[in-house]
Amino acid sequence: MPESTRLKAPVVLPCDAACSVLRDAVVDFDETGRIVHCGPSADAPPAPAGARVRELTGILLPGLVNTHAHTPMMPLRGLGGDLPLMRWLAEAIWPAEGRMVERDSYDGMLLGSVEMLRAGVTTSVEMFFHGEQMAQAVLDTGGRVLLTPGIINAPGLERLGSWQELTGHTTRWIDADGLRFGPGDRIELGYGPHSAYTLTPEIIAEVAQLARDRGALLHIHVAEGLQEDVAVRAEHGSVPKLLEKIGALGGRVLAAHAVHLSDEDLAIFTRHDVAVAHCPNSNAKLASGTARLLDMRAHGLRIGLGTDGPASNDDLDIWDEARLAVLFARLDADAADALTAPQALLMATREGANAVNRTDIGALEPGRWADVVHVDVDSPAFPRGTDAPDVQLLSNLVWSSAANQVTDVWVAGDHVVSGHEPTRVDRGKAQAEVRRIAERISG
Repeated sequence: MPESTRLKAPVVLPCDAACSVLRDAVVDFDETGRIVHCGPSADAPPAPAGARVRELTGILLPGLVNTHAHTPMMPLRGLGGDLPLMRWLAEAIWPAEGRMVERDSYDGMLLGSVEMLRAGVTTSVEMFFHGEQMAQAVLDTGGRVLLTPGIINAPGLERLGSWQELTGHTTRWIDADGLRFGPGDRIELGYGPHSAYTLTPEIIAEVAQLARDRGALLHIHVAEGLQEDVAVRAEHGSVPKLLEKIGALGGRVLAAHAVHLSDEDLAIFTRHDVAVAHCPNSNAKLASGTARLLDMRAHGLRIGLGTDGPASNDDLDIWDEARLAVLFARLDADAADALTAPQALLMATREGANAVNRTDIGALEPGRWADVVHVDVDSPAFPRGTDAPDVQLLSNLVWSSAANQVTDVWVAGDHVVSGHEPTRVDRGKAQAEVRRIAERISG
């Protein structure tokens, strides 16, 4: 359970809109797990009576947000690693997923949640199956998840149920438990219609209406690869045009990938305030293409970073996504200042939270959940430690730092990673369980 705590560090990055660097600063959170103060030590109020005070080295920042993942795919890592998207799905992934059982979603999510927490990723937006198992895994690790159970019609996955059964299950779950539940609101529910190439327009429209009626997130793959949407483009012009035509936009919509968008598509997304989960590593690995990140930003779209699944990336490291997003943007613009380290950090934190309409995470501000990450600077990645000027410090963090520099993580005030290891579950046991699944489903 969280306790009233003051964390003190040489540098605190609240990830406000200006990406401020606070020197000799504190983060206070109360026994509810909410932040009550963040600022320089000199201006801080007295620590609450009985508060635990921890003096740390290095940097404190908010937990990172992974806006698109299929984390229970942990046992599928390496399958079809040199195939393009559609062959990868049809020949490697869907057949293997067809051999996964309900418990596998728990074990895969558990280990993936541990991997993310150890990298400072405190929240992920998930699309997969057997949602209750996934939710329990995240509750067990102490992480946070926005869970959009998958709705799909694909070869080999018929045993999961019809789209009506999958959709109905999610609707009943939301109606029974609400959109958010669990300690520290750790679980949020939404809808995950897979794509316009695995579902009919009528299905997507119906699911979108259910999501709007409940204020839930609609999380859908959009224009990830050119080969997937040939039929949709031939009939409707593009996936965004189809989604607008059938009335699927206008609520909380998160478009995963959104690689192949025209100017008209960008205008549609802008008109309906559609958010985008940008997944540069997966898009590059599957040779799907490079999303128009700078054009999306110029249109004012809400954009977060996503890893995609651990079988198409093949990791769950948002630091890596931030770096590659900057690299691709700079190459696209032929300009070294096209996207900066501070902008990348905000995409991984505050803007990722904004992409999924969450104002209670993604920044160290009073009222938000105390999802806090401690990064050690005793590393070659930080040649001047925390004494570096602000610009250099942020550059070291984004360009040179790695996930293994994260030593401690708090989620809703709970200390869930200490000394780079999870505090609530046995990592070795979790790895062994996933290894057994991988051996069973390898085919």
